[in-house]
Amino acid sequence: MLWLCAFTIICCIYCFSTSCNSGKTKEVVRDTTITYHTSYNNLFFDSILLQAFLDSNPDFQKFAIQYNDFYKQRNFEYAWFDSTGMVEQAANFMNLLNNSITHLQDSSLYNKKLANYYNEILQHKNKVSRQNILNTELLLTGQFFAYAAQTYKGSDIDATSLGWFIPRKKVNLTALLDSTIKYKNGTPYIPLNNQYNQLETYLEKYISFQKVYPTDSISYSAQLLKLHQENTIIPAIKDRLFLLGDLPCNDSTRLFDSGLLRAVKHFQKRMGLLEDGVIGKNMIEQLNVPISERIRQILVNLERIRWMPADSNSDYIIVNIPEYKMHVYEDGKVLFDMNVIVGKTTNNTVIFNGKLKYIVFSPYWNVPPSIVQKEIIPGMKKDPNYLVRNNMELTGTTNGIPVVRQKPGPKNSLGLVKFLFPNNFDIYLHDTPNHELFDATTRTFSHGCIRISSPKKFAQYLLSADTATVYTSKVIDSLMHLNKEKWVTLSKPVPVYIVYFTAWADANGQLNFRKDIYGHDAKMKEKLFTKEEKN
Repeated sequence: MLWLCAFTIICCIYCFSTSCNSGKTKEVVRDTTITYHTSYNNLFFDSILLQAFLDSNPDFQKFAIQYNDFYKQRNFEYAWFDSTGMVEQAANFMNLLNNSITHLQDSSLYNKKLANYYNEILQHKNKVSRQNILNTELLLTGQFFAYAAQTYKGSDIDATSLGWFIPRKKVNLTALLDSTIKYKNGTPYIPLNNQYNQLETYLEKYISFQKVYPTDSISYSAQLLKLHQENTIIPAIKDRLFLLGDLPCNDSTRLFDSGLLRAVKHFQKRMGLLEDGVIGKNMIEQLNVPISERIRQILVNLERIRWMPADSNSDYIIVNIPEYKMHVYEDGKVLFDMNVIVGKTTNNTVIFNGKLKYIVFSPYWNVPPSIVQKEIIPGMKKDPNYLVRNNMELTGTTNGIPVVRQKPGPKNSLGLVKFLFPNNFDIYLHDTPNHELFDATTRTFSHGCIRISSPKKFAQYLLSADTATVYTSKVIDSLMHLNKEKWVTLSKPVPVYIVYFTAWADANGQLNFRKDIYGHDAKMKEKLFTKEEKN
């Protein structure tokens, strides 16, 4: 999941610091010494005309500060025109804009007024009025701000209402436009992680074969299909796997041959299914998902990627909830990953970021009050030895509710070690005594915290940078089997991102999809597409 390297982290050093939200409008300062008569080749415009333009184009009022800052720093000189006419950057930007409208299916980026003015200039060139040139100039600038805000910052929706608590990156639109004008390719430059580019390429591909992908569902009779068997639905399966890129060579036979076996396993891996090479109900369900739905799934995740920091060359940790995976990055590259268990659908794991600072060996488990009320108290009533049997003890009461903790040991619900990155959600990474659960393909078993499959390996990695103490395998083993908990503070905290992506390109460039286990995609689709459909 090289992507999320892409996406993540604290390389806010690449992000721009000023939000595109404008706040209060600044008064445009007019430089009265510059007029049409004093400027060279009339390449400057009177600053008072900017306010008049904004008054007549209310859609761009939210960018008033950016307009003023951009033109004031260039003394109200035209950006998209010079003495020879429209500059190359204008044509390049319009092409980029049109491609985005087509590929991202975002009609909100289309501006009819700009299109008309732009086409008029292309057709008539030297016969265009001064006023129309000015209108085209300011429309191009406004549309650039709108495009950049949409593409690099994301739609103007409240991410927290969608369960996303990672701060959205900020974009300095003025600096972005200035850098774009300076380079002839006219392509806005702002660090976007490579995952965005890969996913956008797949979006174009899915749009291109939307018309040829079958719309009917493959019927399934609950019969498992295996190697060397024949069945009437196998040609349809082969056809879809071929279109999706899992099957290199297609044929119309009904035989489940070795080529199909490899394709089935490849598809199962991309969908997060059990890679057993057997065609069953779950695989047929994924093959029956309409391409139009996959396109929306990609669009939803492209939107999320826009909220993320750009690529980073640092060390960090990514946990992708729908993937049930943790990815450890060192110097911006995947070092290793491991399976995780996340919160139940009734106890969602929260999407947020923090910094891992502490390792707690042989931890106590301070049982949350909600679990005490729902599970511990009823257990104590049924069995007087409930606490002793579960290696628990009472440490007091709060608001009439017993305060219960589970002592260190192999049966402790947190396992033998936990990893803390202080946050308001009381979420952390930890071991578990129930390692058999990691074999399941759907791993939503926790109360919200994240259980990891290889805690000792993770601890060794985190402590490898500590020069004061040598944490050998033997030392870590001993720390994981103490009678009381032992806290270790990391010499260098490591950024952690808990994210939610149901579509991404993996380290091999393969498109992956996962189920929307918490319903976050569904809520996002309502925000992104419902308004468009009503229009």
